[in-house]
Amino acid sequence: MTDEPKPPMPEQQQPMPGSSAAMDPQPDYGEDSYKGSGKLEGKKAVITGGDSGIGRAVALAFAREGADVLISYLNEEEDAQETRRLIESAGRQAVLVPGDIQSAEHCRSIVAKAVEAFGRVDILVNNAAHQATFEDFTEIPDEEWEETFRTNIHAMFFITKAAVPHMAEGSAIINTTSVNADSPTPQLLAYATTKGAIQNFTGGLAQLLAKKGIRVNCVAPGPIWTPLIPSTMPPEKVKSFGEETPIGRPGQPKELAPAYVMLASSEASYISGATIAVTGGKPII
Repeated sequence: MTDEPKPPMPEQQQPMPGSSAAMDPQPDYGEDSYKGSGKLEGKKAVITGGDSGIGRAVALAFAREGADVLISYLNEEEDAQETRRLIESAGRQAVLVPGDIQSAEHCRSIVAKAVEAFGRVDILVNNAAHQATFEDFTEIPDEEWEETFRTNIHAMFFITKAAVPHMAEGSAIINTTSVNADSPTPQLLAYATTKGAIQNFTGGLAQLLAKKGIRVNCVAPGPIWTPLIPSTMPPEKVKSFGEETPIGRPGQPKELAPAYVMLASSEASYISGATIAVTGGKPII
């Protein structure tokens, strides 16, 4: 066990999509703890939603393992620049691409910029996500449902379709699903539904790409302390966030990164179509 922050958390709220710097307590991205060992030396990675949250922790870990990293993000410039600093402080190249992945054309441009900068894509992490909380099913706007699907699952299809022609044998695709894929939170209905779709997309794509030697897996986080939480949940939910897990607290972003590193590395050469649960003890069976 660790001495990471436990509920009750300070009540707080932010506008979407949220800022890491404004959170209390600050998320732990592994700045002072993650030590690389060359697992991804020379690799070229693309991470969506890489400005903060899980994406920043993965970008930091990938860079310390030897990878150059492109991060895409919506408009959180301050957070993105901090992620750039962390990547570059590890001696690796950082490329930043702002914009809305709801656009298929922007998804294709992310991959084009990665190929321009790196020449290829070895690792694709489809991590960016949108969620919103609704207590009443009939109050979910049509536009909200569509935005959640365009961001969480449609963009994953567009980016992956663009990236695969630039991925060689031994490459890896890692998609961020959620414990909600197996145990949906009713107040996050649209989000939970897309996370189930991601798990099925991953399983099917793994079979389609096996003959190319490209592995496809997903990571299923439980409650993780990221800017998505105070920007999409009411303050009383933020206060108790993570207390329902057997471990009794939310996870920190740094606690997700090792799963992504393992799946991206050659050590996972026989793992494809899998879901790795990082849920604080709540089983996904």
